[in-house]
Amino acid sequence: MIPRMPSPVWPRHTDRRLLIRPGRLRLALLALVLSVGCEPAPPASLPTPATPPSEVLALPNQAGSIKFAAIGDAGRGSAAQYEVSAQMAAFRDIFKFDFVVMLGDNVYDGGTPDDYRRKFELPYKPFLDDKVRFYATIGNHDDPNQPDYAPFNMNGQRYYTFLADVSLLSRLTDTDVRFFMVDTETLDNPQLAWLDRELARSRARWNIPVFHRPIYTAGRYRAPAQILRASLEPVLLRRKVRVGLSGHEHFYQRTLPQHGITYFISGGAGSLRRGDLRRSRMTAVGFDADFHFMLFEVTRDRLFYQAITRTGQSVDAGMIERDDHPPDS
Repeated sequence: MIPRMPSPVWPRHTDRRLLIRPGRLRLALLALVLSVGCEPAPPASLPTPATPPSEVLALPNQAGSIKFAAIGDAGRGSAAQYEVSAQMAAFRDIFKFDFVVMLGDNVYDGGTPDDYRRKFELPYKPFLDDKVRFYATIGNHDDPNQPDYAPFNMNGQRYYTFLADVSLLSRLTDTDVRFFMVDTETLDNPQLAWLDRELARSRARWNIPVFHRPIYTAGRYRAPAQILRASLEPVLLRRKVRVGLSGHEHFYQRTLPQHGITYFISGGAGSLRRGDLRRSRMTAVGFDADFHFMLFEVTRDRLFYQAITRTGQSVDAGMIERDDHPPDS
């Protein structure tokens, strides 16, 4: 379990040096060349790294673990999105995550082929070229036809479930993760029944729901979160979920366990609202000073997490233990 903190921790980012390796600089410049004439443009150059990712990474990086990244509210096509992507690529040199979970608002305010090219395909070209898979949940700014976009692996469904690919060593150590991609834009009784049924059927040791709109937040959407919580939380509690991922708020937040569930908000991979966090007794860590992404590592009975800024600074890191009977908070 995450240890309880007497009061929320609010780290502040001050170092604006980008920790990007020279090879990733070339990739960023290539993306710039490919996107000439498109607005907004990626950065023209990235500074030399000051601290290598190997000294920042706080995850165990074990053989046979399931490794993935998470990004939310990313799809702007902006310089910041490219910088976050480049930092992700730098960390992937040492932490080989196999897939990326997208927490909604994946391609802002547009559904044309050019929108998808500028706001997804170009910023994440290094990952797509390396066969990294992306799994998206739909957000309020996303094209209604987004489930049909093949690279998001939604297979035409606004809500769906998938089991993370595992290696032979993962199978031998009984390590598996099933994700439940929830559509909070059209959350109704049939979808809640689906979620309850699929969670009950799952035989994975870790079941992780992913949804765009948060149900616990210290940001501007606290009132809508309470309404959504009344519908969604009973299912998660009944099925003994331990971790929930969401976006929508343009900052990072990790809650103290709420009835045994730790909720993450990661909505800063391309959008940011500085100063939007309010202090809250349920917040363990909050950060709204810079853009960020998240890395996760899952073993048989532990889930490790780390939030990292576009400049390579660690915002938060820790571990959650799996427990068939999580305690109330």
